[in-house]
Amino acid sequence: MGQTPASSCRFRGFILLLTFFIYTCYHMSRKPISVVKSRLHQNCSELVKPVNDSHSLNDTTWCDWAPFDKNNYKELLGAVDNAFLVAYAIGMFISGIFGERLPLRYYLSAGMLLSGLFTSLFGLGYFWNIHMLWYFVLIQICNGLVQTTGWPSVVTCVGNWFGKGKRGLIMGIWNSHTSVGNILGSLIAGVWVNEQWGLSFVAPGAVTAAMGVITFLFLIEYPEDVDCTAPQHHTSDGLEQNQDNAEDLGNGPCTNKESSLESAARCSKEPSVQPAAISFLGALRIPGVVEFSLCLLFAKLVSYTFLYWLPLYIFNVAHFSAKQAGDLSTLFDVGGIMGGIMAGLISDYTNGRATTCCIMLILAAPMMFLYNYIGQNGITNSIVMLIICGALVNGPYALITTAVSADLGTHQSLKGNAKALSTVTAIIDGTGSIGAALGPLLAGLISPTGWNNVFYMLISADILACLLLCRLVYKEIIAWKSSPSRDRG
Repeated sequence: MGQTPASSCRFRGFILLLTFFIYTCYHMSRKPISVVKSRLHQNCSELVKPVNDSHSLNDTTWCDWAPFDKNNYKELLGAVDNAFLVAYAIGMFISGIFGERLPLRYYLSAGMLLSGLFTSLFGLGYFWNIHMLWYFVLIQICNGLVQTTGWPSVVTCVGNWFGKGKRGLIMGIWNSHTSVGNILGSLIAGVWVNEQWGLSFVAPGAVTAAMGVITFLFLIEYPEDVDCTAPQHHTSDGLEQNQDNAEDLGNGPCTNKESSLESAARCSKEPSVQPAAISFLGALRIPGVVEFSLCLLFAKLVSYTFLYWLPLYIFNVAHFSAKQAGDLSTLFDVGGIMGGIMAGLISDYTNGRATTCCIMLILAAPMMFLYNYIGQNGITNSIVMLIICGALVNGPYALITTAVSADLGTHQSLKGNAKALSTVTAIIDGTGSIGAALGPLLAGLISPTGWNNVFYMLISADILACLLLCRLVYKEIIAWKSSPSRDRG
């Protein structure tokens, strides 16, 4: 006997909340490095040297953490960032394939436990007094690989539970876990950044591992596992497709000529045929996958450059302390929460995912230019500009990685094969992760020539992301023009 609608809603709400906390922990464990950067290399002349310090009086790097105490510290910090991001980008393409073939509960739980371990190991380098670059790079590579278990799995799980109707709004609110995780990671790291910075990693790592245990105990992968009704993934044309499928099944053993009870009983006893997992090339052929993947590459380049370098930019340009810079950078993620919800709501109302992304990307370019030039002229300017930039930069990124990925993973051309959802999500986010790796790398290489050049690079990437959606925007405009005439007909 199936669950009542109220019971089904409770299960859906529980899954939405649980996956929200799961990915909040993933992002929380990524953020500390951006806050701790300003502690690994700082201006020691402004600090009072401890009485028992063994460094010479002329040593101007006594407060820095080797090997980041030299003039090439930005390049070394960029290498640490990219060790994680390149491993994440490579692993993401493989992760979706595993995500389709392994139980999500086991896959996510193992990923979170390992991610918590490697995040903690980075911080333990402080307590073990490790000053070798290869140690931090190796830990970041391992952490990048295991973190790829998260995104395809949580999007697939939410896609299994929610239909397309209000997917943009639901996933826009749900995707705020990215920004909430960044905010929590910044605030937690800021507590210890000026003293025992190793705890800035150990604490988020421990929370992430604990969440892995909770995931293993409580995650429900499919509505059918608790006797709930599966969601409907398509509307309008999709309804016709479902009706066609029903007619095709009319000649089978479970026809609608029988009473509903007899049909349900007989169908439940017969083993259901599981659809085959889609191939990598098959997923690329789904309309829109390539365009949105390439757009996300440049959108994520911008977002992750802010994620990893914004606290250091504020520290260097506005001359705040490391903790104040970390706290102020969270406003960018506050804007990201607003932008994700706004993008989801607008795209649901207009049925124009690509157009919504394109407009927000167009507006983001001048706002980033203004933030660089007037954003540091007072705390009020900085707060307002950070929130606006966060909304416009992270809005399209959030929409593509959630609602768009779920839409394409349950596209009508797949004829109901939801097995493609994990692979499509992995392709889109994996391509985006290439940009996520390039952004901080380019920022590390360009920033010695001046922060203005970093912002010019970000604005160029933003414009490219917008241009890649032109064909899809054109198709959506044509669809809007034809819909009134279709309604009149």
